[in-house]
Amino acid sequence: MAKILIVEDDDSVRAMTSRALKNIGHAIDEAADGVQGLERIHACAADYDLIVSDIRMPEMDGIAMAKEAARAYPGLKIMLVTGYADQRERADELHGIIQDVLLKPFALADFRTRVSKLLAA
Repeated sequence: MAKILIVEDDDSVRAMTSRALKNIGHAIDEAADGVQGLERIHACAADYDLIVSDIRMPEMDGIAMAKEAARAYPGLKIMLVTGYADQRERADELHGIIQDVLLKPFALADFRTRVSKLLAA
C-alpha cells in the first residue's frame, strides 16, 4: 500500500492515526513536530505518498513544515489536521500545497476515507 508520514505532537492522536492506517496495510513513519517531520521528509527525499500533519505544534507548525516541504519537493501530497478554526483559515491560503484539511475531533472511518481519496487522486 502507501507510505505515509504522520506528524502530530499529541502522542495519543499520533498513535491512534498511525494504528488506524497500519491496520489497513499502509507503511507509517511518525514525527512529533514539524522539525522532525521535515527531517524525515528530507532523509528519504520525500519518498512518501502522503504527509498527514497537525497544524498547531511546537518547534515548527504544520503550515510552516508544509511550505518548506512543498518548496523542496513540489507535488508532495499533504493533508493537515486541526482542532482550531483559525488554523483552518490559515491553511486555506495554501492552495496548491495542501490537498485537504480535516477538523478534529474526527471519526477514524472518516480519517481513513479522506486518506484513501487523497492517495487515489
